[in-house]
Amino acid sequence: MPVLLANRDCSIAVAARHERHRPEQTLLYQIVQRHYPSLLAELEDQGHTLPNYVQREFEDYLKCGRLEHGFLRIRCEACHAEKMVAFSCKRRGFCPSCGAKRMVESAALLVDEVLPHLPMRQWVLSVPYPLRFLFAREPKAMGKVLGIVYRTLAGHLVRQAGLTRRTAQTGAVTLIQRFGSALNLNVHLHMLFLDGVYVPTTDPALVPVFHSVPAPTAAQLQRLLERMSQRIGRYLERSGWLQQDEESGYLQLDALDEESACMDRLRGHSITYRIALGRHAGKKAFTLQTLPVTESPSEAHLARTNGFSLHAGVWAGANDRAKLERICRYIARPAVSHERITLTECGHVRYTLKTPYRDGTTHVYFNPLDFLARLAALVPKPRVNLTRFHGVFAPNSKLRSRVTLSGRGKRPPQATQTPSERHQAMTWAQRLKRVFQIDVAQCECGGKVRIIASIEAQTTIHQILEHLERHARGPPVQSPATRQH
Repeated sequence: MPVLLANRDCSIAVAARHERHRPEQTLLYQIVQRHYPSLLAELEDQGHTLPNYVQREFEDYLKCGRLEHGFLRIRCEACHAEKMVAFSCKRRGFCPSCGAKRMVESAALLVDEVLPHLPMRQWVLSVPYPLRFLFAREPKAMGKVLGIVYRTLAGHLVRQAGLTRRTAQTGAVTLIQRFGSALNLNVHLHMLFLDGVYVPTTDPALVPVFHSVPAPTAAQLQRLLERMSQRIGRYLERSGWLQQDEESGYLQLDALDEESACMDRLRGHSITYRIALGRHAGKKAFTLQTLPVTESPSEAHLARTNGFSLHAGVWAGANDRAKLERICRYIARPAVSHERITLTECGHVRYTLKTPYRDGTTHVYFNPLDFLARLAALVPKPRVNLTRFHGVFAPNSKLRSRVTLSGRGKRPPQATQTPSERHQAMTWAQRLKRVFQIDVAQCECGGKVRIIASIEAQTTIHQILEHLERHARGPPVQSPATRQH
């Protein structure tokens, strides 16, 4: 990853030249490399096994950024200097490097091509422990619940504008976040809503008229959350996803197979902050409290009921694109941070919380196997889309092409889309330039850099790396006696 140097005189971050990311030197990589085989053995002794998609997550992470598993050769057209760029795993679970790239691309896509220059509000919905468990195990149920949440909030915005759903529409983008600050599994919803509604014009070629609405009051938030939780409970009970129990609330149905049983156990312990493996399995994870207990502040933009919470206090103005991009990056950030991982003298993993808890907790401790179990619980199932578009931003919306910045969406038959209007995923070079102000597509001499080869054959990889290693060591040093001969 690029290295940023601090300018001490003016306190401005100055970008240094690009240096290859070396994951093998990070503590996270070393922990996974050393203890992953032990995790598999521990689970096998208990008669369990990780699903194939979770095993691939760990195995591909150990290959991510390593030249030994393939790379691109890039060369400057002016000075002919060459560099090697290792392949990425592109996984969605816990790889910090790929997560950071995905964060940048997601935020850039939303700010540059989707979200219009209008006020946007972030709505965050957290759910009780049983529903977090259900959503992690059954993504289909999570998708249905997300539809209920969107319709409830969209109806509130339409009513606040004094209109009806037949005459007005709104839109939102949901980023489903699966983790908490303590690496606990916490499936919750971050929804970026238009802070208002569109009213379509009589001329279908014109942009709809936007009507902004005031911020929700504390009483409105509480009513919305109560209505939302009731609708979610009724739907899940009718659909058979959950069973109602008068004493303990909602109960999850039994596991289906061996792999589900293994993941259910890891998810359940992660959600409830408990140790999953070892002789202390089932006990609360060890935490460190270094700050005094603080009282829960009364927030005007926060509502709670029956384990649900709804927050709507983060807002970006129509022209505050920098703040909007910061919000997008925050809700799309990776689950694990290299900077927050340390090892204790006795070999335990100490993870620093991003924000201290109200009880003063600032750190959580894991033994290495339990730490890997936490990572395994964070891996989403395959083909589960963690970014959803609603309302006027939905793919099938007739208004999408008229309200999004890039004009993406269905267009009238006579309208055509130019190549510049079509979205193309950000390249590796564009991601680095957006975040670190480093243009890796340009050499230090000023020349342009281009890809000259993709090296994937193991024999070729071995030969190139062996040659570079010999070149780095230099020629063998001869003894005086040998030089005389």
